[in-house]
Amino acid sequence: MTTASFDSRVQEFAGKRVLVTGGSRGIGAAVVRQFLDAGAEVLTTARSRASTVPEGVAFVEADVRTQAGVKAVAEAAQEALGGVDVLVNNAGGARPFRSALAIPDEEWQDQLDLNYLASVRLDSLLTPGMRERGSGAVVHVSSAAVPTSAPAFLHYTAAKAALQNYSRGLALELAPFGVRVNAVSPGRIATPGGEATREQHMSLDEGAGQDDTTPPMGRDGRPDDIADAVLFLASVRASWLTGRALAVDGGEFPVG
Repeated sequence: MTTASFDSRVQEFAGKRVLVTGGSRGIGAAVVRQFLDAGAEVLTTARSRASTVPEGVAFVEADVRTQAGVKAVAEAAQEALGGVDVLVNNAGGARPFRSALAIPDEEWQDQLDLNYLASVRLDSLLTPGMRERGSGAVVHVSSAAVPTSAPAFLHYTAAKAALQNYSRGLALELAPFGVRVNAVSPGRIATPGGEATREQHMSLDEGAGQDDTTPPMGRDGRPDDIADAVLFLASVRASWLTGRALAVDGGEFPVG
Protein backbone atom coordinates (compact mmCIF):
# COMPACT_ATOMS: atom_id res chain seq x y z
CA MET A 1 0.00 0.00 0.00
CA THR A 2 1.49 3.33 -1.08
CA THR A 3 0.24 6.84 -1.51
CA ALA A 4 0.16 6.57 -5.30
CA SER A 5 -2.15 3.53 -5.12
CA PHE A 6 -5.09 5.60 -3.82
CA ASP A 7 -6.47 8.34 -6.08
CA SER A 8 -8.20 9.90 -3.07
CA ARG A 9 -4.81 10.48 -1.45
CA VAL A 10 -3.15 12.19 -4.42
CA GLN A 11 -2.30 15.76 -3.38
CA GLU A 12 -3.95 15.13 -0.01
CA PHE A 13 -1.31 17.30 1.67
CA ALA A 14 -1.16 20.04 -0.96
CA GLY A 15 -0.35 23.32 0.75
CA LYS A 16 0.83 21.59 3.93
CA ARG A 17 4.27 22.18 5.39
CA VAL A 18 5.85 19.01 6.74
CA LEU A 19 9.01 18.40 8.76
CA VAL A 20 10.36 14.84 9.03
CA THR A 21 13.43 14.19 11.19
CA GLY A 22 15.78 11.37 10.20
CA GLY A 23 14.41 11.35 6.66
CA SER A 24 17.44 10.26 4.64
CA ARG A 25 16.94 6.49 4.85
CA GLY A 26 14.66 3.67 5.98
CA ILE A 27 11.29 4.61 7.43
CA GLY A 28 12.07 8.33 7.34
CA ALA A 29 12.89 8.26 3.63
CA ALA A 30 9.60 6.49 2.90
CA VAL A 31 7.68 9.07 4.95
CA VAL A 32 9.40 11.92 3.11
CA ARG A 33 8.64 10.39 -0.29
CA GLN A 34 4.98 9.77 0.50
CA PHE A 35 4.41 13.31 1.78
CA LEU A 36 6.14 14.71 -1.29
CA ASP A 37 3.98 12.55 -3.58
CA ALA A 38 0.89 13.76 -1.69
CA GLY A 39 1.69 17.38 -2.52
CA ALA A 40 3.33 18.57 0.71
CA GLU A 41 6.20 20.99 1.02
CA VAL A 42 8.77 18.91 2.88
CA LEU A 43 11.86 19.59 4.96
CA THR A 44 13.93 16.73 6.36
CA THR A 45 16.99 16.33 8.53
CA ALA A 46 19.87 13.96 9.15
CA ARG A 47 23.37 14.14 10.56
CA SER A 48 24.73 14.15 7.01
CA ARG A 49 23.21 14.67 3.58
CA ALA A 50 22.41 11.53 1.59
CA SER A 51 21.70 11.00 -2.09
CA THR A 52 18.38 9.42 -1.10
CA VAL A 53 16.81 12.81 -0.29
CA PRO A 54 14.46 13.45 -3.24
CA GLU A 55 14.68 16.50 -5.44
CA GLY A 56 12.32 19.17 -4.21
CA VAL A 57 12.81 18.32 -0.53
CA ALA A 58 14.56 20.90 1.64
CA PHE A 59 17.32 19.51 3.84
CA VAL A 60 19.12 20.65 6.97
CA GLU A 61 22.16 18.86 8.35
CA ALA A 62 21.74 18.61 12.11
CA ASP A 63 22.16 16.24 15.03
CA VAL A 64 18.84 16.29 16.90
CA ARG A 65 20.45 14.58 19.90
CA THR A 66 21.77 18.02 20.83
CA GLN A 67 19.89 21.15 21.81
CA ALA A 68 21.88 23.10 19.22
CA GLY A 69 20.87 20.64 16.52
CA VAL A 70 17.19 20.86 17.45
CA LYS A 71 17.36 24.66 17.41
CA ALA A 72 18.96 24.57 13.94
CA VAL A 73 16.15 22.34 12.66
CA ALA A 74 13.44 24.60 14.08
CA GLU A 75 15.08 27.65 12.55
CA ALA A 76 15.40 25.91 9.18
CA ALA A 77 11.71 24.97 9.30
CA GLN A 78 10.81 28.61 9.81
CA GLU A 79 13.15 29.82 7.07
CA ALA A 80 12.37 27.13 4.47
CA LEU A 81 8.68 26.54 5.16
CA GLY A 82 7.50 29.54 7.14
CA GLY A 83 6.26 27.21 9.87
CA VAL A 84 5.11 23.61 10.19
CA ASP A 85 1.66 22.04 9.81
CA VAL A 86 2.83 18.45 10.30
CA LEU A 87 5.78 17.38 12.44
CA VAL A 88 7.05 13.80 12.23
CA ASN A 89 9.64 13.00 14.89
CA ASN A 90 11.19 9.94 13.28
CA ALA A 91 14.90 10.13 14.14
CA GLY A 92 15.90 7.27 16.41
CA GLY A 93 17.77 4.02 16.76
CA ALA A 94 19.67 1.76 19.13
CA ARG A 95 22.53 -0.66 19.40
CA PRO A 96 22.16 -3.73 21.60
CA PHE A 97 24.21 -4.71 24.64
CA ARG A 98 24.72 -8.13 26.18
CA SER A 99 22.51 -7.25 29.15
CA ALA A 100 20.74 -4.31 30.76
CA LEU A 101 23.49 -4.10 33.38
CA ALA A 102 26.12 -3.74 30.63
CA ILE A 103 24.61 -0.57 29.17
CA PRO A 104 26.94 2.31 30.11
CA ASP A 105 25.67 5.63 31.40
CA GLU A 106 26.69 7.51 28.28
CA GLU A 107 24.63 5.12 26.14
CA TRP A 108 21.58 5.68 28.34
CA GLN A 109 21.99 9.43 27.85
CA ASP A 110 22.48 9.04 24.10
CA GLN A 111 19.30 6.98 23.80
CA LEU A 112 17.27 9.43 25.86
CA ASP A 113 18.57 12.33 23.77
CA LEU A 114 17.88 10.61 20.44
CA ASN A 115 14.70 8.63 21.09
CA TYR A 116 12.92 10.90 23.57
CA LEU A 117 14.34 14.34 24.28
CA ALA A 118 14.85 15.24 20.61
CA SER A 119 11.08 15.02 20.16
CA VAL A 120 10.33 16.91 23.38
CA ARG A 121 12.67 19.72 22.42
CA LEU A 122 11.47 20.03 18.83
CA ASP A 123 7.82 19.90 19.87
CA SER A 124 8.43 22.71 22.36
CA LEU A 125 9.73 24.93 19.56
CA LEU A 126 7.23 24.10 16.82
CA THR A 127 3.89 23.18 18.39
CA PRO A 128 3.28 26.69 19.82
CA GLY A 129 2.87 27.87 16.22
CA MET A 130 0.34 25.10 15.57
CA ARG A 131 -1.53 26.03 18.74
CA GLU A 132 -1.65 29.68 17.69
CA ARG A 133 -3.03 28.73 14.24
CA GLY A 134 -5.52 26.31 15.77
CA SER A 135 -4.45 23.28 13.74
CA GLY A 136 -1.61 20.84 13.28
CA ALA A 137 -0.53 17.24 13.65
CA VAL A 138 2.44 15.68 15.41
CA VAL A 139 3.45 12.06 14.87
CA HIS A 140 6.10 10.43 17.06
CA VAL A 141 7.73 7.26 15.75
CA SER A 142 8.02 4.92 18.72
CA SER A 143 8.46 1.12 18.78
CA ALA A 144 6.11 -1.84 19.08
CA ALA A 145 8.84 -3.49 21.19
CA VAL A 146 8.11 -1.19 24.15
CA PRO A 147 6.03 -3.82 26.05
CA THR A 148 8.81 -6.45 25.81
CA SER A 149 11.46 -4.53 27.80
CA ALA A 150 14.13 -6.78 26.29
CA PRO A 151 17.31 -6.44 28.44
CA ALA A 152 19.63 -5.92 25.47
CA PHE A 153 17.51 -2.99 24.26
CA LEU A 154 16.22 -1.68 27.57
CA HIS A 155 17.78 1.75 27.02
CA TYR A 156 15.94 2.01 23.70
CA THR A 157 12.55 0.65 24.78
CA ALA A 158 12.60 2.70 28.00
CA ALA A 159 13.21 5.87 25.97
CA LYS A 160 10.40 4.95 23.56
CA ALA A 161 8.08 4.16 26.47
CA ALA A 162 8.78 7.63 27.83
CA LEU A 163 8.06 9.05 24.37
CA GLN A 164 4.66 7.33 24.25
CA ASN A 165 3.73 8.54 27.74
CA TYR A 166 4.81 12.07 26.88
CA SER A 167 2.96 11.90 23.56
CA ARG A 168 -0.29 11.12 25.36
CA GLY A 169 0.19 14.00 27.81
CA LEU A 170 1.04 16.49 25.08
CA ALA A 171 -2.02 15.36 23.11
CA LEU A 172 -4.30 16.10 26.04
CA GLU A 173 -2.80 19.55 26.48
CA LEU A 174 -3.03 20.53 22.80
CA ALA A 175 -6.35 18.89 21.89
CA PRO A 176 -8.49 21.93 22.85
CA PHE A 177 -6.44 24.00 20.39
CA GLY A 178 -6.98 21.79 17.34
CA VAL A 179 -3.55 20.14 17.46
CA ARG A 180 -3.40 16.34 17.40
CA VAL A 181 -0.51 14.24 18.72
CA ASN A 182 -0.17 10.51 18.04
CA ALA A 183 2.53 7.85 17.86
CA VAL A 184 3.27 5.07 15.39
CA SER A 185 4.98 1.99 16.84
CA PRO A 186 6.76 -0.06 14.15
CA GLY A 187 7.58 -3.72 14.55
CA ARG A 188 10.31 -5.51 12.62
CA ILE A 189 10.91 -3.46 9.46
CA ALA A 190 13.16 -4.50 6.59
CA THR A 191 15.73 -1.71 6.46
CA PRO A 192 19.54 -1.83 6.27
CA GLY A 193 19.78 -0.21 9.70
CA GLY A 194 17.34 -2.66 11.24
CA GLU A 195 19.14 -5.63 9.75
CA ALA A 196 22.50 -4.38 11.03
CA THR A 197 21.05 -4.02 14.54
CA ARG A 198 19.62 -7.56 14.46
CA GLU A 199 22.95 -8.98 13.29
CA GLN A 200 24.75 -7.19 16.10
CA HIS A 201 22.24 -8.54 18.60
CA MET A 202 22.79 -12.11 17.36
CA SER A 203 26.55 -11.69 17.66
CA LEU A 204 26.14 -10.68 21.31
CA ASP A 205 23.66 -13.44 22.17
CA GLU A 206 25.71 -16.61 21.78
CA GLY A 207 22.61 -18.81 22.03
CA ALA A 208 20.51 -16.89 19.56
CA GLY A 209 21.62 -18.72 16.44
CA GLN A 210 20.01 -17.80 13.13
CA ASP A 211 17.43 -15.03 13.40
CA ASP A 212 14.58 -16.67 11.49
CA THR A 213 11.67 -15.20 13.43
CA THR A 214 8.88 -13.86 11.25
CA PRO A 215 5.89 -11.75 12.31
CA PRO A 216 2.56 -13.64 12.32
CA MET A 217 1.54 -12.03 9.02
CA GLY A 218 4.38 -13.91 7.33
CA ARG A 219 6.79 -11.14 6.36
CA ASP A 220 8.85 -8.31 7.73
CA GLY A 221 7.30 -4.87 7.48
CA ARG A 222 8.31 -2.44 4.78
CA PRO A 223 9.15 1.24 5.31
CA ASP A 224 6.05 2.15 3.31
CA ASP A 225 3.88 0.22 5.79
CA ILE A 226 4.95 2.68 8.47
CA ALA A 227 4.79 5.69 6.17
CA ASP A 228 1.19 4.80 5.32
CA ALA A 229 0.33 4.88 9.03
CA VAL A 230 2.15 8.17 9.55
CA LEU A 231 0.33 9.86 6.69
CA PHE A 232 -3.00 8.53 7.93
CA LEU A 233 -2.46 9.95 11.42
CA ALA A 234 -1.37 13.28 9.95
CA SER A 235 -4.39 13.50 7.64
CA VAL A 236 -7.93 14.77 8.05
CA ARG A 237 -9.01 11.12 7.90
CA ALA A 238 -7.69 10.84 11.47
CA SER A 239 -9.28 14.07 12.70
CA TRP A 240 -10.89 12.25 15.67
CA LEU A 241 -7.68 10.52 16.74
CA THR A 242 -5.26 11.95 19.27
CA GLY A 243 -3.18 10.68 22.17
CA ARG A 244 -2.88 7.18 20.70
CA ALA A 245 -0.02 4.82 19.84
CA LEU A 246 -0.73 2.76 16.72
CA ALA A 247 1.25 -0.50 16.57
CA VAL A 248 2.14 -1.46 13.00
CA ASP A 249 3.95 -4.76 13.50
CA GLY A 250 2.18 -7.57 11.66
CA GLY A 251 0.94 -8.91 15.02
CA GLU A 252 4.51 -9.47 16.28
CA PHE A 253 4.33 -7.87 19.73
CA PRO A 254 1.82 -7.93 22.59
CA VAL A 255 -0.36 -4.89 23.09
CA GLY A 256 1.05 -2.62 25.77
